[in-house]
Amino acid sequence: MQELDAVLELLAMLATDLRMLVLLALLATAAVSDWRSYRIPNWLTFGGALFALVYGTLAARTPAVGAASAFGGLGVGFAAMVPFYVIGVMGAGDVKLMAMAGAFIGPEQALMAVLFTFIAGGVAAMVFAIHQRRVVRMLTNVKDAAQGVMLSGMVGIRPSGRIGASQSIGRLPYGICIAAGTVVEVLAHQLGYV
Repeated sequence: MQELDAVLELLAMLATDLRMLVLLALLATAAVSDWRSYRIPNWLTFGGALFALVYGTLAARTPAVGAASAFGGLGVGFAAMVPFYVIGVMGAGDVKLMAMAGAFIGPEQALMAVLFTFIAGGVAAMVFAIHQRRVVRMLTNVKDAAQGVMLSGMVGIRPSGRIGASQSIGRLPYGICIAAGTVVEVLAHQLGYV
């Protein structure tokens, strides 16, 4: 019966919590945009982050705590993803989307959302590679990237995650993975699993 109560509470939260409704709408919009055009618009990420920061500050019992949570989540989301942008394996829109989601859910949940996002990304990459019949190429790319990161760390140079077009298995709209990972984290948190 506790699971049923948790599900009913989740549905009530989704129906009454403006912050969660806005977050889900923004994530869905970003996922569709990334799927169609491999782009996540700045108006969506910056507008969503601004809404989350203002709402988090004003809706909290203590505005300073609300602001700290929103800014902390934004920072965690940004910091977790920016290294992948720097080495060239992720777009700037993906980094901004994760930062925006973090601003909505706070630093602790943002860290879990990043973890779920990476899991969703790994599953999506495997499905994509299987569909393209390029699993061996993908695994070779992962091995080469890991070796490159280790070697560049030992030598002290910036690693490059870029691979040639002939070696790539294709582009993955990672905004979908970010949306899925964040939604799973919100649901798991609400149901008491994380």
